[in-house]
Amino acid sequence: MQESSRVSPPEIYRQLKEMILGFALYPGARVTETELADHFGVSRTPVREALQRLAAEGYVSIRAKQGCFIRDIDIEEINQYYEVRIALELRALELVGRVMPVRELNRLAAIWNPERIPGRAPAVATMVARDEGFHLALAAGTGNAVLAGYLKDVNDHIHIVRRLDFTDDGRIEPTYREHHEVLQRLLKRDVEGAKELLEQHIRRSADVAKAITLTQLASQRARAWKLP
Repeated sequence: MQESSRVSPPEIYRQLKEMILGFALYPGARVTETELADHFGVSRTPVREALQRLAAEGYVSIRAKQGCFIRDIDIEEINQYYEVRIALELRALELVGRVMPVRELNRLAAIWNPERIPGRAPAVATMVARDEGFHLALAAGTGNAVLAGYLKDVNDHIHIVRRLDFTDDGRIEPTYREHHEVLQRLLKRDVEGAKELLEQHIRRSADVAKAITLTQLASQRARAWKLP
């Protein structure tokens, strides 16, 4: 148990959000303020504040006389987030083609060169972070902080599905290759070609989301974090 003096309310919020996004707290599971307070070694007040903040952001649902529930996975909602993601990222490429320096595109291309794929498959969390970093780097390259912020929010909502996607090592090589191809088009200032490739890449990810079944979720549940 951690001492309360060492765990601030913002830190409790951050850790709980990571647990949800990382599939450590299972979708649909019920948690209580008392359990979480015992886990963090704090009073219920900072836990309540963290849960209220997470509820406002849509990560948990607080139901009167029932308790607090981790958000469930709604495949139709996930699909809708992917549609918004496509719209944001295609617009980002239009801006990137005009304002992102060539040196930055070359830097990303070097990172995503398929010849630089690690010999040992990276951890799932590492690969998810790299993938999200690629898309957010392009959004940041637009110079439009609002667009980049909206894209980060969308990524947070589909993070759990993308994590399942990278449990298959076979997804690593195609991800590197597809990212690199998009960057090569941008370096040639072929924005329309880059948009076409990126949309195909994102829709393939969406297809993985649609293929998720309750059986697959149950298999992940066996590895889920449990409160002591």
